[in-house]
Amino acid sequence: MDRPLLFLDVDGPLNPYAAEHGRRPEGYTSVRIPREDGAAGEPGRPRARVRPERVWLDHRHGRALLALDYELCWATAWMNDANRWIGPVLGLPRLPFVDFGEALLNERPDGVHWKSGPLVAYADGRPFAWVDDEQGDADHAHVAAGHGAPALLHHVNPRIGLRNDDFAALAAFAASLHPPRAGSSP
Repeated sequence: MDRPLLFLDVDGPLNPYAAEHGRRPEGYTSVRIPREDGAAGEPGRPRARVRPERVWLDHRHGRALLALDYELCWATAWMNDANRWIGPVLGLPRLPFVDFGEALLNERPDGVHWKSGPLVAYADGRPFAWVDDEQGDADHAHVAAGHGAPALLHHVNPRIGLRNDDFAALAAFAASLHPPRAGSSP
């Protein structure tokens, strides 16, 4: 059996952007990421000065993620930019990413998060865990109804990011997909 997918969001789980009073949590490094202003490439329009985006990352997360029994995949509005700006800081190899295309940041009237449908489609029947700070009851129902394999929608508090108990929950879910063989000791 293939390893399950681990869909990783950046903002919230890896970048605790909502940390209290904007204080960088212990163990995190500030990374400044240049942003485009949207005017680039428009003839006759000067490039506006835009402040770099501040992201907090904990380099220990990379090792912890790689130690899990998952195939890692970016599931973030950063899409492939996560390979450029986030992965290298965490020590992650280049990862596949979900291209959200038309779904990107488009709210659905049924309350299902805009990532849910594309993640189920990308998984294509494979077990997966989705680490994010924005899933809700509608997403749990959507995944349960539209995905025939085990799935864990794991909510991470965007004020604190991934913690040891989150990694333990992810490891337990992956282990639950591989029951012990007859005659083997637990």
